[in-house]
Amino acid sequence: MRGLSSVRARTTLAATAVVAIALVAAGLAVVLLLRANLAGQAELRAEVTAREVAARLATGVPYGSLDLPDGDDHPVQVVDESGRVRAASEDLEAISGTGSPGVRPDSSPRGTGDGDDDHDDDDDPGRGEVSDDGPHLSTGSATVDGHTADYRFAAVEVTTPAGETVTVYAGADLAAVRDAVGTVTRSLLAGLLPLLAVVAAVTWLVTRRALRPVAAVRAELAGITAAGDLARRVPVPGARDEIARLAITTNETLAALEDSVARQRGFVADASHELRSPIASLRTQLEVAQAHPELLDVDGLAADVVRLQHLAADLLLLARIDAGDRPPERPVALGRLVQEELDRRGTGDRIPITASIDDDPHVMGVPGRLSRVVGNLLDNAERHARTAVRLSVSGEAGTAVVRVADDGPGVPPADRERIFERFVRLDDARARDEGGAGLGLAIARDLVLAHGGVLTVGEAPGGGAVFEVRLPVTSAVGGP
Repeated sequence: MRGLSSVRARTTLAATAVVAIALVAAGLAVVLLLRANLAGQAELRAEVTAREVAARLATGVPYGSLDLPDGDDHPVQVVDESGRVRAASEDLEAISGTGSPGVRPDSSPRGTGDGDDDHDDDDDPGRGEVSDDGPHLSTGSATVDGHTADYRFAAVEVTTPAGETVTVYAGADLAAVRDAVGTVTRSLLAGLLPLLAVVAAVTWLVTRRALRPVAAVRAELAGITAAGDLARRVPVPGARDEIARLAITTNETLAALEDSVARQRGFVADASHELRSPIASLRTQLEVAQAHPELLDVDGLAADVVRLQHLAADLLLLARIDAGDRPPERPVALGRLVQEELDRRGTGDRIPITASIDDDPHVMGVPGRLSRVVGNLLDNAERHARTAVRLSVSGEAGTAVVRVADDGPGVPPADRERIFERFVRLDDARARDEGGAGLGLAIARDLVLAHGGVLTVGEAPGGGAVFEVRLPVTSAVGGP
């Protein structure tokens, strides 16, 4: 069964089976049509012979003077209405299928010569006429000069000028029909196996050639897996067919996988680097406190622990986003959610926040994650603002818009996409504890994208940067 597990073997077997079924069906149809055609020709020959003999009788030729055909090809028997044989082919020794018990002409009287009393003459032909009705056909056998064969008989009625109605039976040999059908059948069977062998061989070779690029792709993928080198690509066939498209898609998948692995490795490296600083700071302070308890800085330790906790929470959230974690969504009143986020922050912000909530559009989302987006944007604005942070919520053409602006230095156009990458900070000159880990904007954009929205940055009207969140609104009513 292992040999049938390959696509090539299954394709060859299926193609051979389909061709075999088609050939058998076609051969059967040919044989049946041939037999029907030859049988029809035999019936036609029998009818022609019977009508020729009937025509002579209709002209008044006596039974004894009839020139009947050779019995080997067309045995003929003339029978009257009483079943008496009036004429028969020479050398005819036995016959069946004509309804007459006799074989040779019988001169003994069996009635009046005009038929039995019970015979209905209404259907008989007129004097000197041959019946126009189609012949009665039957199959029987006849023995002529010691040779017995099967025949197809045609029966034609005729009325002699003397008023006697007789039936002329003429037969056509069926041996030629059977011989022709048998010869054709044997020829078809003899050619079936070689033809199927050719079909199988051609299918096997064509399939092997067609699947050769697949084998090359598989071998290259196996090599990539063994070497762990995602920079390699599978070969793309020159023909632009399904296999070529498969190879192209495979290379695109490898490229995406390579990029994903590179991002994962970079993420792990950056996360390790970011975690190392607060951990090293904690260790240093604890070692100093161990040697000099009076120098223990409890506030510094608490700040480092909080920073480490926030960083771990951010890394965990990014890992969940990358894994496709998506809590159930529900309708959220965005204006009310933003106001609750402002109330939660209270008056502890470094820069006062000026809020303008003109509308309360409803969006589908996760309230906690949408609050995180607003909080991260406000934290970023506070970090860079000089004197003011402005927040607004509005609805525009079926879209909920949240804008957070500051009057800080702004974001250069060349960096307006780069700032949304993870662990990217444009303020490297600042102290690390003031500048953050560079994850806030990356988390905000990932969360917005997960909600089907967009997050962009531009230049604020009064200078500085403005971050704009656009989310699709929903007609459902709900709240955070």
